[in-house]
Parts: sequence; C-alpha cells; structure tokens
Amino acid sequence: AAAGLSYVGGCIIKTYKSYDNFVQDKYALLPAVIIICVAVVMFIVGLIGCCATFRESRFGLRLFFGIILFIFIAEVSAFILGFVYREKVKTDVQRTMRSVFQKYNGKNSVSSLVDYLQEQLRCCGVKNYSDWITTQWFNSTGNNSAPMSCCRQDMKNCTGRLDHPEEL
Repeated sequence: AAAGLSYVGGCIIKTYKSYDNFVQDKYALLPAVIIICVAVVMFIVGLIGCCATFRESRFGLRLFFGIILFIFIAEVSAFILGFVYREKVKTDVQRTMRSVFQKYNGKNSVSSLVDYLQEQLRCCGVKNYSDWITTQWFNSTGNNSAPMSCCRQDMKNCTGRLDHPEEL
C-alpha cells in the first residue's frame, strides 16, 4: 500500500507540471507531499506491526494500536477540514483560472495549455462558454467567438461563435 501511495503522489507531482499555470497557489502540491509522507509513515507502521506480531511483544502491539488510532483521528480531521474549506478552494481555483484565461491570445504557451485543457476535459471556459466574453482575446478578435478548442468534437463545421452555443 505504501508503494502504491508513493506512486500516486509521484504521478500527482508529475501531472502538476502540466497544469502549473492554472494552479498558481503555493499549496497546490501539498496533497501530493502529504500522500508521499503518508506512504512513508504507512511503511514504518507496517514494519512495527509486523515486528511486534512476529516477536509477540505487548509493548510493540500497543505502540502499533496507538499509531493506528492516531492515524484514524488524523484522517477524520483531514476530512472535516476538506469539507469546511471546499468552497474556498473552489473560489481560489476559479479566480486563478480566470486570470490564466485573460492571458490567452491563441499563440503563447498559456494559450496552448488552455486549449489542451478544454479539449481534454471537453469544457469551454471556467464555468461555461460565456466566460470568454470578458477576456482580452474575445475583445481583440472582434468575431464574437470562443477558441476552437471549445468546439464539441462531434461538430465538424464549428466556428466557435457564441451565437451557436449548441456547438460549444
């Protein structure tokens, strides 16, 4: 289990590099770091549990039980904190995404990242296609359209125009 968690933490860190423009918060990698730390702790706790069981040590088994109880309390606390702060995280991510969308010009690296994200997630804008109305790119193009990455994949003749939202 510890090896599996280490792999997941590593994958999150690797994936973060693809989306670091969207997640500019300094705490964005905190979950991945926590997962890797939990993996190390799980390995140590598992080792203590195995050794205590093998030696039939009462002290070792009590220590193992205490550590498991502490981990359970920490998990419940993390769940409660996650539930309490979920709206703040959502608001922060949306604010950061809007600032990235403002930098979109169709040619720079931020633009290719936005296009990639919209194509992969099959979405358009932060909440919907109308988010593009307030961007500098929308105002500078003058063609009343969203980027082509907003087009649905099954629409062959999509132009990205906002007056045809069924294509987006």
